[in-house]
Amino acid sequence: MATLVTAPRGMRDFLPAEKARREHVLARIRSVYAHHGFDEIETPVVEDAARLHSGLGGDNEKLAFAVMRRGLTAPDLQAAAGPLELADLGLRFDLTVPLARFYASHRSELPAVFRAVQIAPVWRAERPQKGRYRQFVQCDIDILGEPGQLAEIELLQATGEALAALGVQGTFVRINDRRILTTLLRTWGVAEQDAGAALVVVDKLDKIGPDGVASELVTLPSLAGRAADDLGTTLRDLAVADWGSVAGADWLDTDAFADLEALRAALPDAHLRFDPTLVRGMGYYTGTIFEIAHPDFSYSLGGGGRYDGMIGRFLGQDVPAVGFSLGFERLVDLVTLPEAAAADAVVLVYDRDVAPAALAALKAAVMHEHGRVRLERRTKNMKNLLAGLAQQGYAAFATVGTGTAGPADLEFRPLT
Repeated sequence: MATLVTAPRGMRDFLPAEKARREHVLARIRSVYAHHGFDEIETPVVEDAARLHSGLGGDNEKLAFAVMRRGLTAPDLQAAAGPLELADLGLRFDLTVPLARFYASHRSELPAVFRAVQIAPVWRAERPQKGRYRQFVQCDIDILGEPGQLAEIELLQATGEALAALGVQGTFVRINDRRILTTLLRTWGVAEQDAGAALVVVDKLDKIGPDGVASELVTLPSLAGRAADDLGTTLRDLAVADWGSVAGADWLDTDAFADLEALRAALPDAHLRFDPTLVRGMGYYTGTIFEIAHPDFSYSLGGGGRYDGMIGRFLGQDVPAVGFSLGFERLVDLVTLPEAAAADAVVLVYDRDVAPAALAALKAAVMHEHGRVRLERRTKNMKNLLAGLAQQGYAAFATVGTGTAGPADLEFRPLT
């Protein structure tokens, strides 16, 4: 009995139609980002294990795939205190940590303000389920070396234009600042050593609700004895807060809020919505954070933020940095190929006795007029053949016989 041959769990094969859709989306995104002056780079799929586990990746570090060192012996395996002691490399779990390493390596070769595009697969040891994959593509744009809000403005403009180019409408941007979250936690009585754990809990608000978050928060040492009901009420109020309702609040970092308001004024068409409960799970964010939301979906379509402290970990000197990542795997499901993409794709159905040299010459001639040409041998069941070709994006076909001398002898008919 033949065994079932499938891709590894959490990873996927893509048939031609799916691949075409993905490449169409990627081409649109690349075109927009190039138009905005971003330069595409490429980094290795593996990075030094110590770098990937340096505390910059938040919970994603726990999901990193490790690459075992070569030449390990049985005593090495027995003496290791944990799996990471056996690894010297790991698959990248995002594109931001590799970018920071890239910039630190090549700073002298790059402009003072560097606008980068990275579009590439990343790997995380997720539990496979709907919408969660162990290999997926990220589309990142980052601006390094610009400390002012111009960087955020450029990222938001480019991202908005990319969504428009894909035909994705109705989105808005949830926006917050890590400084506001820090002040908010302080007013609740969260000690500095508990702040990271508290942010992880608040980040679950969409999943477990205000009461669930409050119940987890009061288990932190610095919030022991705090009434969960009071925190739940506060979280419910924060979840519906907007630009006007938070003015004068004692927990508000006024400088950070003023920066967010300045962004809103600079980008009136970006549909920015203030959300004081927005956390973004990555541990490296230091300032502005944002996510693309859509009223029809419970999940985000992208996000990012400012991470001014990351590059300094590698370079020994802080460099301002901010980035935005599109949720490519989610966006590709929302985008359909335009009909025009298939209008010029044709099939030449040939008889068995047509000479190969004649077929090659005919195909070359037809390609001057059509964007995509395929040769298919005539079958007894032409209906199934043509139906399958139509599903693959071909629009018309013509029959080639021994008497076909050139393109003028062909009569193209629609496949459907």
